[in-house]
Amino acid sequence: MIPARVREAAARLGDTPAYLYDLPGLDAHARSVRRALRGVELYYAVKANPDPRLLRVLEPHVDGFEVSSAGEHAHVSALFPGKPLALGGPGKTDAELRLPHHRLHVESPGELRRLLGTGLEADVLLRLNPGLPVEGAALTMSGPFGMDEAGVAECLPLFTGRVRQRGVHAHLASGLEAAELLRLAALLLALGDGYEEINLGGGMAVDYAAPEARFGWEEYGAGLAGLRRPGQRLRIEPGRALTAYCGFYATRVVDVKRVRGRAYAVLLGGTHHLRTPVTKGHDQPFTVLPQGRGEGVADEPVTLVGQLCTPKDVFARDVVTSVRVGDVVVFAMAGAYAWNISHHDFLMHPHPEFRHLTG
Repeated sequence: MIPARVREAAARLGDTPAYLYDLPGLDAHARSVRRALRGVELYYAVKANPDPRLLRVLEPHVDGFEVSSAGEHAHVSALFPGKPLALGGPGKTDAELRLPHHRLHVESPGELRRLLGTGLEADVLLRLNPGLPVEGAALTMSGPFGMDEAGVAECLPLFTGRVRQRGVHAHLASGLEAAELLRLAALLLALGDGYEEINLGGGMAVDYAAPEARFGWEEYGAGLAGLRRPGQRLRIEPGRALTAYCGFYATRVVDVKRVRGRAYAVLLGGTHHLRTPVTKGHDQPFTVLPQGRGEGVADEPVTLVGQLCTPKDVFARDVVTSVRVGDVVVFAMAGAYAWNISHHDFLMHPHPEFRHLTG
């Protein structure tokens, strides 16, 4: 269901696609997540969506931000001077290791040695890659991310008084429901026994096939409260699960046609604006706002495509709907890993507009 403020803004769409961000909706969602966490620290993973207006809405509800590059670090530091930052990500440069931070997530023994070589003070979490079994994940963060047991053992003797190990970090997978995340949390807390800080990462499920569904924040918060030892600091770093729901991509139908018996609706814009359905391999949920009077189809399977010269420029395949030339199509759940991961300048089409809705 599209919020009324989003529907009204989409109804006024011109011939340029637009991102419509529902800021009151984001504020309410972030507030409910914060309330459910019961003392667990909340950092937002900026990689999901670094839009400044969204970050300003999130800032009062989060304890800090997780950044993964010098660019993200500069962006967030300029917006919120003094706000705690956790610097993560593989392949950090020497310049990035010198950036000021609240916590640094060290990915390897070599990275730790380079950090020690700077001579700077740092508070470090070792990123674990423990090889735990993960069930039902949309994406597992294995391979080059973090360290196995041998890598951690190599790091432990290297710490000095200036570079302090505060605990461990682990982001094992994405797309997990609360029960599976809690199972993994219990295993990770056992591995990290004795450390004062445990960062459990993100990975909360976002179901693009069910736009009204939400991750079980109350269940997760209550479960973490039961797992946490007295005096221990637990931290999580959601990204997609905070901002996905506040974003909508609105565009207009420019052509409807049949090719070998299949119906296609061609939309202005494309996956160079909204790459999420391509990267996730799903149908992006959408609503058609009838405004057109041109050619169309009624109540039959339609594939929605964009303007790019590639068969991969697909928003949704064979979804039963009614659509005409001139209709507005509003894609929901476009607030995370959408515009910021898209190949914006392919074919040099115009960029979309950005509208931040406040009431």
